[in-house]
Amino acid sequence: MHARAKSEPSGDFARQLAGYGLTTAEILYRMPDHPAFLQTYVWRDYDVAPEFPVLMKFLTFWREKLDGPLYSVRIGHARIIKPAEIRTFTELRLH
Repeated sequence: MHARAKSEPSGDFARQLAGYGLTTAEILYRMPDHPAFLQTYVWRDYDVAPEFPVLMKFLTFWREKLDGPLYSVRIGHARIIKPAEIRTFTELRLH
């Protein structure tokens, strides 16, 4: 593993600059051995709204490889790096 140059941003920071935001999904699924019971799983990663390709890839993996059938998915998303707010002001000096 090689060290990252000091001038290179971290992978997460580079994704934020590319428009990714922090996405949290609360996943409710049925327990395989007790389908009457629901279990919660919280997933968090950087993703792009409204398509959420990273989350969709994870949910596809879940449906294909894991035993607990999905019941519901609730998504929260926030862009951490936003366009700067520009505020104008007038400076008045009295002597």
